[in-house]
Amino acid sequence: MGTDPAVVATAVVELAREGRFADIEELFAPRLRAAAPPPTLRMGWEGQISRLGSITAVGEPVREPAEAGQVRVTVPVTCDRGGLTVVLSVDDTGILHDLVLAPPAATWAPPRYAAPRKFREHEITVGSGPLAVPGTLTLPRGRGPHPGLVLLTPGPADRDLTTGPNKPLKDLAWGLAGRGVAVARFDKLNHVHRQAGAEPGFTMAEEYVPHAVAAVRLLQRQPGVDPARVFLLGHSGGGKAAPRVAAAEASVAGLVILAGDTVPLPQAIVRVGDYLAELDPGPATAAAVESLRRQAALVEDPALSPKTPAADLLFGWPASYWLDLRGYDPVATAAGLDKPMLILQGGRDYQVTVAGDLARWQAGLAHRPDVTIRIHAADDHLFFAGTGPSTPADYASPRHVDPAVIDGIADWLALRRRPIARLRHFAVRPGKPAV
Repeated sequence: MGTDPAVVATAVVELAREGRFADIEELFAPRLRAAAPPPTLRMGWEGQISRLGSITAVGEPVREPAEAGQVRVTVPVTCDRGGLTVVLSVDDTGILHDLVLAPPAATWAPPRYAAPRKFREHEITVGSGPLAVPGTLTLPRGRGPHPGLVLLTPGPADRDLTTGPNKPLKDLAWGLAGRGVAVARFDKLNHVHRQAGAEPGFTMAEEYVPHAVAAVRLLQRQPGVDPARVFLLGHSGGGKAAPRVAAAEASVAGLVILAGDTVPLPQAIVRVGDYLAELDPGPATAAAVESLRRQAALVEDPALSPKTPAADLLFGWPASYWLDLRGYDPVATAAGLDKPMLILQGGRDYQVTVAGDLARWQAGLAHRPDVTIRIHAADDHLFFAGTGPSTPADYASPRHVDPAVIDGIADWLALRRRPIARLRHFAVRPGKPAV
């Protein structure tokens, strides 16, 4: 096969086309093997092909500059009823460190509620030294003073939380900047520096706190931004981490949490696997869920130690990450903060749920008059509005964040300039849909 990344990538696509998934999995790095246990690849590939029809063409691979010893290669695949893009990260020995089946490349178009004439953007660097990451400032025009938001993404995501053709955090940044909110967003540490997330000793604190604090302080220094009103907005895992960041940086004015998970992550992963297995039952799906169960049980085992190989654990994350999560309770941490909070949840979200995750926010913060909780009944995990059960396929078509979410966040931030005594009516309203 050779070790040229482009040659490897094309060969992997041909192997998948021939159904030789075991041969592909032989090329997996240990961390990828843990994140995508057999037969996950077969299940994902066959699910896509059954939907798109027979492959009619495999395009030329496109490689990007090497980073941390790995080259990112994309291979377009055309089918009878559409297409997909195979995205791989390949090292100089031909080993695969990432493999994603993505929709065809599409150009993000601004949502209708975005008003680019009302703001300006420029690139920034968040943090310093070898682990600095790139980001974007989206600043309203006008003198201000404007409230500010630092956006925290889940997982090893880019600043926009790019998902297929969608960029939900860019939707938020543009929508809110048009409403007078200054926004800072940045690529995650483990997106830019992939190896950092695999290092022994890595935890959620290293993943989020240093760069989030740096972004808060950077935003506070911007002309026209009120340094006393810079908030955090975290989505999913970023929402879980937001209280931890605020506990580390006293100047954070408050929290906006979107679909913040509270159920222990190993349990949540199994829950998601069960949900997807119900949507697409079969031997391959059942085997994938069983593999997830085994990895989750190992993560939750009291005998887990820092010496447990990361390759044996969920996502290939080191044991240090999972041990750290055991000692972190986002709800208890949030309850100990003297800061206002807005917590939003999608009613159709199967990854972070009303019954499982939101219920814990409601119970733990029910005594707080400065906490507002709202459910957007029609929204999924990315706060895209829709109907019927949410599925991963929903993210493959161009969508935008629900405008009601943008309006709700902007309105809540606008009220933070008033004396706290006038905010007492904004209490937790468990189970109340957004209007």
